[in-house]
Amino acid sequence: VQLQASGGGLVQAGGSLRLSCDVTTSIFSISPMGWYRQAPGKQRAVVATISSGGWPNYTGSVKGRFTISRDNAKNTVYLQMNTLKPEDTAVYYCKAQIGNRDYWGQGTQVTVSS
Repeated sequence: VQLQASGGGLVQAGGSLRLSCDVTTSIFSISPMGWYRQAPGKQRAVVATISSGGWPNYTGSVKGRFTISRDNAKNTVYLQMNTLKPEDTAVYYCKAQIGNRDYWGQGTQVTVSS
């Protein structure tokens, strides 16, 4: 299983980015997925998750600004990030839960300037 995250970059506060995570697995459609982030000096923390059935959950600080979605035909999970804030600056990782194992992508840097 491989996960390839992309879409990060430098954006001004108030701007938007869309992250993508392509997953190489034959059972993507039944795999819960998630986006996590790790800011400098902090532990990795969950941002949003989406069940195999498409039900999303968000951490409180991103509710109303971020949207997680998945396209099972493309084996891809997305994170649409709007109204970005400097405190959203972090390396963002996608995670796939396949069977009883977690698989992680390599991370993509998101930097929000004030």
